[in-house]
Amino acid sequence: MTPPQAASPGRRLRAAWAAAPVAVPGVFNALVGRMAERLGFRAMYLSGAALSASMGLPDVGLVTLTEFVDEARRLTAASSLPLLCDADVGFGEALSVERTVRLFEGAGAAAVQLEDQLLPKRCGHLSGKQLVEPEAMAAKVRAAAAARRDPDFVIVARTDARGVHGFDDAVRRARLYREAGADVIFPEALESADEFAAFARAVPGPLLANMTEFGRSPNLDFAALAAMGYRLVLYPVTALRAALRAAEEALAEILTKGHQRDALPRMLTRKELYDLLDYAGYEERDRAYFG
Repeated sequence: MTPPQAASPGRRLRAAWAAAPVAVPGVFNALVGRMAERLGFRAMYLSGAALSASMGLPDVGLVTLTEFVDEARRLTAASSLPLLCDADVGFGEALSVERTVRLFEGAGAAAVQLEDQLLPKRCGHLSGKQLVEPEAMAAKVRAAAAARRDPDFVIVARTDARGVHGFDDAVRRARLYREAGADVIFPEALESADEFAAFARAVPGPLLANMTEFGRSPNLDFAALAAMGYRLVLYPVTALRAALRAAEEALAEILTKGHQRDALPRMLTRKELYDLLDYAGYEERDRAYFG
Protein backbone atom coordinates (compact mmCIF):
# COMPACT_ATOMS: atom_id res chain seq x y z
CA MET A 1 0.00 0.00 0.00
CA THR A 2 1.39 3.40 -0.98
CA PRO A 3 1.79 5.71 2.04
CA PRO A 4 -0.22 8.94 1.94
CA GLN A 5 1.68 11.83 0.39
CA ALA A 6 2.57 14.70 2.71
CA ALA A 7 1.02 18.07 1.95
CA SER A 8 3.27 20.25 -0.17
CA PRO A 9 4.83 23.41 1.29
CA GLY A 10 2.47 25.57 -0.77
CA ARG A 11 -0.57 23.68 0.42
CA ARG A 12 0.57 24.00 4.04
CA LEU A 13 1.01 27.76 3.64
CA ARG A 14 -2.46 28.10 2.10
CA ALA A 15 -3.96 26.01 4.88
CA ALA A 16 -2.23 28.16 7.50
CA TRP A 17 -3.66 31.47 6.24
CA ALA A 18 -7.06 29.89 5.61
CA ALA A 19 -7.21 28.83 9.26
CA ALA A 20 -6.11 32.19 10.68
CA PRO A 21 -3.94 35.18 9.72
CA VAL A 22 -0.23 34.31 9.85
CA ALA A 23 2.67 36.32 11.28
CA VAL A 24 5.69 35.62 9.05
CA PRO A 25 9.12 36.48 10.49
CA GLY A 26 12.17 37.02 8.35
CA VAL A 27 14.78 34.38 9.21
CA PHE A 28 18.31 35.30 8.19
CA ASN A 29 19.85 31.85 8.56
CA ALA A 30 18.83 28.24 9.05
CA LEU A 31 19.22 28.29 12.83
CA VAL A 32 16.89 31.28 13.16
CA GLY A 33 14.40 29.41 10.97
CA ARG A 34 14.51 26.49 13.38
CA MET A 35 14.11 28.90 16.29
CA ALA A 36 11.01 30.43 14.69
CA GLU A 37 9.48 26.98 14.33
CA ARG A 38 10.16 26.06 17.95
CA LEU A 39 8.62 29.31 19.13
CA GLY A 40 5.39 28.47 17.33
CA PHE A 41 5.40 30.53 14.12
CA ARG A 42 3.54 28.94 11.21
CA ALA A 43 5.62 30.25 8.29
CA MET A 44 8.95 31.99 7.63
CA TYR A 45 10.38 34.45 5.12
CA LEU A 46 13.65 34.75 3.23
CA SER A 47 14.15 38.50 2.84
CA GLY A 48 16.29 39.85 0.03
CA ALA A 49 17.21 42.79 2.22
CA ALA A 50 18.36 40.51 5.04
CA LEU A 51 20.20 38.13 2.73
CA SER A 52 21.99 41.03 1.02
CA ALA A 53 22.88 42.63 4.36
CA SER A 54 24.25 39.34 5.72
CA MET A 55 26.61 39.34 2.72
CA GLY A 56 27.66 42.95 3.38
CA LEU A 57 25.67 44.25 0.40
CA PRO A 58 22.82 46.74 -0.01
CA ASP A 59 19.46 45.51 -1.29
CA VAL A 60 19.81 46.75 -4.87
CA GLY A 61 19.56 43.51 -6.83
CA LEU A 62 23.19 42.36 -6.48
CA VAL A 63 22.48 38.91 -5.00
CA THR A 64 22.04 36.25 -7.69
CA LEU A 65 19.21 33.79 -8.19
CA THR A 66 21.37 30.81 -7.29
CA GLU A 67 22.56 32.51 -4.08
CA PHE A 68 18.91 33.05 -3.10
CA VAL A 69 18.01 29.45 -3.93
CA ASP A 70 20.98 28.04 -2.00
CA GLU A 71 19.84 29.95 1.09
CA ALA A 72 16.26 28.77 0.59
CA ARG A 73 17.47 25.18 0.46
CA ARG A 74 19.36 25.61 3.75
CA LEU A 75 16.27 27.06 5.40
CA THR A 76 13.90 24.31 4.27
CA ALA A 77 16.41 21.66 5.35
CA ALA A 78 16.54 23.10 8.87
CA SER A 79 12.85 23.86 9.44
CA SER A 80 9.56 22.38 8.30
CA LEU A 81 7.86 25.78 8.26
CA PRO A 82 6.54 26.80 4.81
CA LEU A 83 8.99 29.30 3.36
CA LEU A 84 8.02 32.46 1.44
CA CYS A 85 10.99 33.64 -0.65
CA ASP A 86 11.71 37.13 -1.84
CA ALA A 87 12.56 36.83 -5.54
CA ASP A 88 13.06 40.55 -6.20
CA VAL A 89 12.05 41.32 -9.80
CA GLY A 90 12.17 37.66 -10.82
CA PHE A 91 15.82 37.77 -12.01
CA GLY A 92 14.80 38.75 -15.52
CA GLU A 93 11.80 38.91 -17.78
CA ALA A 94 8.96 36.40 -18.11
CA LEU A 95 11.03 33.45 -19.35
CA SER A 96 13.58 34.00 -16.58
CA VAL A 97 10.73 34.03 -14.06
CA GLU A 98 9.85 30.49 -15.17
CA ARG A 99 13.30 29.30 -14.09
CA THR A 100 13.14 31.34 -10.90
CA VAL A 101 9.92 29.64 -9.82
CA ARG A 102 11.15 26.16 -10.69
CA LEU A 103 14.41 26.59 -8.77
CA PHE A 104 12.70 27.93 -5.65
CA GLU A 105 10.05 25.22 -5.82
CA GLY A 106 12.79 22.60 -6.21
CA ALA A 107 14.51 24.01 -3.11
CA GLY A 108 11.40 23.25 -1.04
CA ALA A 109 9.95 26.76 -0.85
CA ALA A 110 6.20 27.31 -0.48
CA ALA A 111 6.00 30.66 -2.28
CA VAL A 112 7.86 33.35 -4.19
CA GLN A 113 7.34 37.09 -4.09
CA LEU A 114 7.80 39.12 -7.28
CA GLU A 115 7.85 42.91 -7.40
CA ASP A 116 7.14 45.43 -10.14
CA GLN A 117 10.31 47.54 -9.93
CA LEU A 118 12.93 48.09 -12.58
CA LEU A 119 16.57 47.27 -11.93
CA PRO A 120 18.49 48.55 -10.12
CA LYS A 121 15.76 47.95 -7.57
CA ARG A 122 15.62 49.80 -4.25
CA CYS A 123 14.24 49.13 -0.81
CA GLY A 124 10.48 49.51 -1.03
CA HIS A 125 10.49 52.27 1.59
CA LEU A 126 13.03 54.52 -0.16
CA SER A 127 12.43 57.11 -2.84
CA GLY A 128 13.85 56.89 -6.34
CA LYS A 129 12.14 53.65 -7.35
CA GLN A 130 11.14 53.03 -10.96
CA LEU A 131 8.41 50.62 -12.03
CA VAL A 132 7.92 48.36 -15.01
CA GLU A 133 4.78 48.80 -17.06
CA PRO A 134 1.85 47.00 -15.43
CA GLU A 135 1.45 44.65 -18.41
CA ALA A 136 5.11 43.60 -18.13
CA MET A 137 4.63 42.65 -14.49
CA ALA A 138 1.40 40.84 -15.34
CA ALA A 139 3.36 38.79 -17.89
CA LYS A 140 5.84 37.80 -15.14
CA VAL A 141 2.95 36.74 -12.90
CA ARG A 142 1.45 34.64 -15.70
CA ALA A 143 4.85 33.04 -16.31
CA ALA A 144 5.26 32.28 -12.60
CA ALA A 145 1.83 30.69 -12.35
CA ALA A 146 2.42 28.59 -15.48
CA ALA A 147 5.89 27.43 -14.38
CA ARG A 148 4.95 25.95 -11.00
CA ARG A 149 4.69 22.18 -10.93
CA ASP A 150 2.59 22.16 -7.77
CA PRO A 151 -0.63 24.12 -8.31
CA ASP A 152 -0.57 25.02 -4.61
CA PHE A 153 2.82 26.76 -4.89
CA VAL A 154 2.01 30.37 -4.00
CA ILE A 155 2.70 33.39 -6.23
CA VAL A 156 2.87 36.69 -4.33
CA ALA A 157 2.80 39.87 -6.43
CA ARG A 158 4.16 43.00 -4.81
CA THR A 159 3.44 46.46 -6.13
CA ASP A 160 5.61 49.43 -5.21
CA ALA A 161 3.28 51.85 -6.97
CA ARG A 162 2.09 53.66 -3.82
CA GLY A 163 5.41 55.47 -3.43
CA VAL A 164 5.81 56.20 -7.15
CA HIS A 165 2.42 56.91 -8.75
CA GLY A 166 0.10 56.91 -5.75
CA PHE A 167 -2.50 54.78 -4.01
CA ASP A 168 -4.94 54.50 -6.92
CA ASP A 169 -2.27 53.14 -9.25
CA ALA A 170 -1.30 50.57 -6.62
CA VAL A 171 -4.91 49.38 -6.54
CA ARG A 172 -5.13 49.22 -10.36
CA ARG A 173 -1.92 47.25 -10.60
CA ALA A 174 -2.95 44.90 -7.80
CA ARG A 175 -6.20 44.05 -9.56
CA LEU A 176 -4.34 43.40 -12.81
CA TYR A 177 -1.80 41.15 -11.09
CA ARG A 178 -4.60 39.23 -9.38
CA GLU A 179 -6.27 38.66 -12.77
CA ALA A 180 -2.92 37.47 -14.16
CA GLY A 181 -2.75 34.71 -11.55
CA ALA A 182 -1.25 36.11 -8.35
CA ASP A 183 -2.47 34.21 -5.30
CA VAL A 184 -1.51 36.95 -2.83
CA ILE A 185 -1.14 40.70 -3.32
CA PHE A 186 1.52 42.65 -1.40
CA PRO A 187 1.04 46.45 -1.40
CA GLU A 188 4.39 47.90 -0.39
CA ALA A 189 4.85 51.10 1.64
CA LEU A 190 1.25 52.08 2.35
CA GLU A 191 1.40 55.16 4.55
CA SER A 192 -1.40 54.90 7.13
CA ALA A 193 -3.80 52.52 8.82
CA ASP A 194 -6.56 54.05 6.69
CA GLU A 195 -4.66 53.16 3.52
CA PHE A 196 -4.20 49.56 4.65
CA ALA A 197 -7.94 49.32 5.33
CA ALA A 198 -8.89 51.02 2.05
CA PHE A 199 -6.60 48.75 0.05
CA ALA A 200 -8.13 45.65 1.63
CA ARG A 201 -11.60 46.89 0.65
CA ALA A 202 -10.49 47.68 -2.91
CA VAL A 203 -8.57 44.46 -3.63
CA PRO A 204 -10.48 41.35 -2.51
CA GLY A 205 -8.61 38.13 -1.85
CA PRO A 206 -5.52 37.15 0.16
CA LEU A 207 -3.30 40.12 1.04
CA LEU A 208 0.10 40.54 2.67
CA ALA A 209 1.07 43.47 4.90
CA ASN A 210 4.71 44.39 5.43
CA MET A 211 5.51 45.59 8.95
CA THR A 212 9.15 46.45 8.44
CA GLU A 213 10.70 48.96 10.82
CA PHE A 214 11.82 52.54 10.09
CA GLY A 215 9.91 52.73 6.82
CA ARG A 216 6.96 54.61 5.37
CA SER A 217 4.33 52.31 6.83
CA PRO A 218 3.21 52.61 10.45
CA ASN A 219 3.93 49.58 12.65
CA LEU A 220 0.38 48.37 13.12
CA ASP A 221 -0.72 45.61 15.48
CA PHE A 222 -1.08 42.16 13.98
CA ALA A 223 -4.66 41.93 15.26
CA ALA A 224 -5.61 45.19 13.58
CA LEU A 225 -4.27 44.05 10.20
CA ALA A 226 -5.99 40.69 10.59
CA ALA A 227 -9.27 42.46 11.26
CA MET A 228 -8.82 44.45 8.03
CA GLY A 229 -8.49 41.19 6.10
CA TYR A 230 -4.72 40.71 5.72
CA ARG A 231 -3.90 36.99 5.83
CA LEU A 232 -0.09 37.31 6.00
CA VAL A 233 1.83 39.89 8.04
CA LEU A 234 5.53 40.12 7.31
CA TYR A 235 8.34 41.11 9.71
CA PRO A 236 11.21 40.81 7.19
CA VAL A 237 14.28 42.27 8.92
CA THR A 238 13.20 42.46 12.58
CA ALA A 239 15.27 39.52 13.85
CA LEU A 240 18.35 40.57 11.87
CA ARG A 241 18.23 44.15 13.15
CA ALA A 242 17.87 42.94 16.74
CA ALA A 243 20.67 40.39 16.32
CA LEU A 244 23.03 42.95 14.81
CA ARG A 245 22.46 45.38 17.68
CA ALA A 246 23.10 42.59 20.19
CA ALA A 247 26.27 41.57 18.37
CA GLU A 248 27.49 45.17 18.27
CA GLU A 249 26.94 45.58 22.02
CA ALA A 250 28.70 42.31 22.86
CA LEU A 251 31.70 43.15 20.68
CA ALA A 252 31.92 46.64 22.18
CA GLU A 253 31.96 45.16 25.70
CA ILE A 254 34.87 42.89 24.81
CA LEU A 255 36.76 45.85 23.39
CA THR A 256 36.08 48.28 26.25
CA LYS A 257 35.98 45.92 29.26
CA GLY A 258 38.35 43.20 28.18
CA HIS A 259 35.79 40.47 28.95
CA GLN A 260 32.29 39.32 28.01
CA ARG A 261 31.05 38.32 31.47
CA ASP A 262 28.38 41.04 31.69
CA ALA A 263 26.91 39.86 28.39
CA LEU A 264 26.39 36.25 29.52
CA PRO A 265 22.75 36.75 30.62
CA ARG A 266 21.93 37.95 27.09
CA MET A 267 23.40 34.85 25.42
CA LEU A 268 22.06 31.41 24.65
CA THR A 269 23.80 28.98 26.97
CA ARG A 270 25.82 26.10 25.55
CA LYS A 271 22.97 23.75 26.48
CA GLU A 272 20.38 25.96 24.77
CA LEU A 273 22.44 26.25 21.61
CA TYR A 274 23.11 22.51 21.48
CA ASP A 275 19.43 21.82 22.02
CA LEU A 276 18.52 24.10 19.10
CA LEU A 277 21.08 22.26 16.96
CA ASP A 278 19.80 18.83 18.09
CA TYR A 279 23.36 17.99 19.08
CA ALA A 280 22.26 14.98 21.16
CA GLY A 281 20.37 13.51 18.23
CA TYR A 282 23.48 13.58 16.07
CA GLU A 283 25.50 11.89 18.82
CA GLU A 284 22.86 9.18 19.31
CA ARG A 285 22.70 8.38 15.60
CA ASP A 286 26.49 8.30 15.34
CA ARG A 287 26.68 5.77 18.19
CA ALA A 288 23.91 3.67 16.63
CA TYR A 289 25.72 3.45 13.29
CA PHE A 290 28.71 1.91 15.07
CA GLY A 291 26.50 -0.64 16.81
